[in-house]
Amino acid sequence: MLEEFLSLNRGLPFTLTRSPAMHTTSMRPDIYLVYLLLRLFGLLPLRWLQRLGALLGRLALRRGGKMARYTAVNLGIVKPELDEQARTALVREALVEGGKSITEIVKIWGAGAERALGLVKEVRGEALFDAALASGKGVIIAAPHLGCWELLNYWLCRKTSMAILYRPPRIAAVEALLRKVRGALAPEQVRAEGAGVRALYKRLAAGGTVGILPDQKPRAGEGEFAPFFGREAMTMVLLPRLAARTGATVLFAFAERLPRGEGYRIHFLPAPAGLDDADLPCACAALNRGVENCVNLAFAQYQWHYKRYSADNRPSPY
Repeated sequence: MLEEFLSLNRGLPFTLTRSPAMHTTSMRPDIYLVYLLLRLFGLLPLRWLQRLGALLGRLALRRGGKMARYTAVNLGIVKPELDEQARTALVREALVEGGKSITEIVKIWGAGAERALGLVKEVRGEALFDAALASGKGVIIAAPHLGCWELLNYWLCRKTSMAILYRPPRIAAVEALLRKVRGALAPEQVRAEGAGVRALYKRLAAGGTVGILPDQKPRAGEGEFAPFFGREAMTMVLLPRLAARTGATVLFAFAERLPRGEGYRIHFLPAPAGLDDADLPCACAALNRGVENCVNLAFAQYQWHYKRYSADNRPSPY
């Protein structure tokens, strides 16, 4: 989504003071070399890069490492009705799409934001987003780990300024690279703690826009168990609380990868009823239904190798 490509950190984009995009931090020589390589390989056609990613996904399946194992466990949970042959085929497809999500980021980052946005071929539900902005009540974009979320960030930031929740990359020097490649379309980055969370409330109360990963597993004490494709998963409470306390409109969104490297289709979906319910288990169940609605539109493009069903106080299926 991203940081994962360079730092093996799974998390999305987002420090809350000034936006990192407004700072001028020099890159280490090795990180600058990575930037130059991104610019160079970003000239390659998207379909070539995605073919390379598909190959990486097939190799991951053949190696049978953690990525393949976690994917198989998750798909066994969410698709119990499939026979072994059908499930194996779905695992293969999910790993191929996962490989594409890694290599396509070369195009998204290397080509520059404006060129990357030329890969957006269609936007479905854009009227929902425009109406939410026009209402002045604030907008929460719930963007699951589905498709190409970095391109979605670019598209959103071209429409409006926004803040996104952020987990720093494990390699600190990567921050400078991310600021460089995102350029003028970088969102404001906000840590989900203390002053950062208070700033999200203020932004939404002022009619601003906030982006959150709704399927990011919360830290201990910051979530509720709620059904996700038929099995309970630890689910964040921050997003429902933001929605309930600010009255902001919640929309789910993702950038679907089109076949044969043809580009991307952006989707906006309304939030299920109950997401802003004061009863947190009810609200979290609605949040997960919203993620499911997105995933069902591009099932294999979800990040199925994430340990979504692990929790500190319950046995892990992995």
